[in-house]
Amino acid sequence: MPRRVAIFTSSLLLLACHAEPNMQPSSTAVVDPEPEPEREPEHAGPSVAREPLPQEVHFTALRQLTFGGENAEAYLSFAEDQLIFQSTRDELECDQIFTMKLDGSGLSMVSTGKGRTTCSYFLPGDQKILYASTHAVAEGCLPPPDRSKGYVWKLYDEFDIYVANADGSDVKVLSASKGYDAEATVSPKGDEIVFTSTRDGDPELYLMKPDGSDVRRLTHAPGYDGGAFFNADGTKIVWRANRPEGEDELAKYEELRTEGLVRPTRLELMVMNADGSDQRAITANGAANFGPFWHPDSERVIFASNVGDPEGRNFDLYIVNESAGPDQTAERVTFSDEFDGFPMFTGDGTQLIFASNREHENEGDTNVFIADWVD
Repeated sequence: MPRRVAIFTSSLLLLACHAEPNMQPSSTAVVDPEPEPEREPEHAGPSVAREPLPQEVHFTALRQLTFGGENAEAYLSFAEDQLIFQSTRDELECDQIFTMKLDGSGLSMVSTGKGRTTCSYFLPGDQKILYASTHAVAEGCLPPPDRSKGYVWKLYDEFDIYVANADGSDVKVLSASKGYDAEATVSPKGDEIVFTSTRDGDPELYLMKPDGSDVRRLTHAPGYDGGAFFNADGTKIVWRANRPEGEDELAKYEELRTEGLVRPTRLELMVMNADGSDQRAITANGAANFGPFWHPDSERVIFASNVGDPEGRNFDLYIVNESAGPDQTAERVTFSDEFDGFPMFTGDGTQLIFASNREHENEGDTNVFIADWVD
């Protein structure tokens, strides 16, 4: 998803795990793209130490891993020695998928270099990766959404979920439908993948096995459901939801949905059991809350929100107790006057990976950081 101008970067980043027009590749199709030449960025690592802000009491140290461009949604390998993330950098016009080591070295593009991509993750064993892409439909970036309708996301029907070797080779379709298929993440147990799809019309959450089989629908309410993550033992799921309230909101939502659009200005966080039961909200602040991720204790959820900015432009990280109810006051974690989002804890809870506009070299830069964490 585009993330261009710094003052709007935080809003546009919300879309990240996401997608654009209309041709369906066969679920058995194999894509064997020509390898793209590797590009060494100006800063290829190692990471650079940065100072956390004085109010950021959970951070005892902070390091910047990327330098320039738009880098976000960095997620750990199962061995926690690599990150996979999406980036628009150098001559790229829209996101491609990259991997790197935890010190920022070893940067490698692992997507095809064609189309739009989003939402990447390692599979158990770290020999395979998955990500969503439109490369089967178009080599170039598909058009952005129509901004005459205000700030909207485009759920491109052309997005399908692919699996590939960790070096980007042997790309194969994992999940494809007539609609949008993206936003896939893997259970820590490695036995399930949760993803968002419009295959039934509304953007809903689904489960499937790592081979793409046994697809099951989890959510059934009108509105957008996406950005889902499992907790440490794979028994619970947290996600972001935009649920229209009242007949007028529902009518406006349906009008946009028929055009493949979603207005994400109000997103609340929800949790459920991994089988779809016991669905409930854990925020009710009316803000744009997104990018939730479980603390390893499976009791707390960290996420990005603009709840602290009266103008709704700036996003910081917050943390809540998932059992305390939607009316609780979230604890603020970051205090930058620029975007912070897409958090992910290491398995032992001692480090936090996130994306931020802080320390940028150029207007609009978003980079990946890793912080040492203390409770």
